Amino acid sequence: MSNATPAKPKLAVWKFASCDGCQLSLLDCEDEILAVSDAIEIANFAEATRRFDPGPYDLSLVEGSITTHHDAERIQEVRAQSKYLVTIGACATAGGIQALRNYRDIGEMASVVYASPQYLDTLATSTPIADHVRVDFELRGCPVNKRQLVEVILAFLHKRRPNVASHSVCVECKLRGNVCVMTAHGTPCLGPVTHAGCNAICPAYDRGCYGCFGPMESPNTTALANQWRAMGVPKGDILRAFRSYNGYAEAFRKESEKHE
Repeated sequence: MSNATPAKPKLAVWKFASCDGCQLSLLDCEDEILAVSDAIEIANFAEATRRFDPGPYDLSLVEGSITTHHDAERIQEVRAQSKYLVTIGACATAGGIQALRNYRDIGEMASVVYASPQYLDTLATSTPIADHVRVDFELRGCPVNKRQLVEVILAFLHKRRPNVASHSVCVECKLRGNVCVMTAHGTPCLGPVTHAGCNAICPAYDRGCYGCFGPMESPNTTALANQWRAMGVPKGDILRAFRSYNGYAEAFRKESEKHE
């Protein structure tokens, strides 16, 4: 009988077009990662170590959107090497703030920003990972909630679905005891249509939610936009509110297009 120790599940973390904020959230999970380090092998995580072990990988975490031809090919390779692939953050799940390019002429923008735009190799759009490959789970946030991130890792290692709430920021406001900034102060807030995960940090300081965690499950964006208009919010401001970090997520994108 063999006494060989079973191989640990291999975790890989990949970066595409992004600011690295979601990877830093993982690095911020110092105590939590130490608690599970005996159960996993971090095979590829360039933000944390120069170590690189070839695939296949049991779980890949992918940060960032697809903005170049090279990355469109690279994500196919990552998918082929990964048993499970989880996208983390607004860039990977909705194209990120860089998806604002999707509404403009990329050639014109490049000519304004770069002295020699002819050397750029870029796509006209910034798109989420799910537009290119099959994704097993999407974890939203800008950046992601580190506790939710650890839960996702543990869930896939134990072959269960992640226990990540799908309710809105409004529920977090109630749990925190926040006074509703819309009803009490007339402050425009995306909380009713935004996925929970931030612990309602902006409303806790009397500011409206900016939608950092993207659309919640079945958001009624039309009703919220109508309420904002009744409050006197200009059409252009409504458009810009829905077209930010998660502006290319389907629900937010369709609502913003109504106000162009």
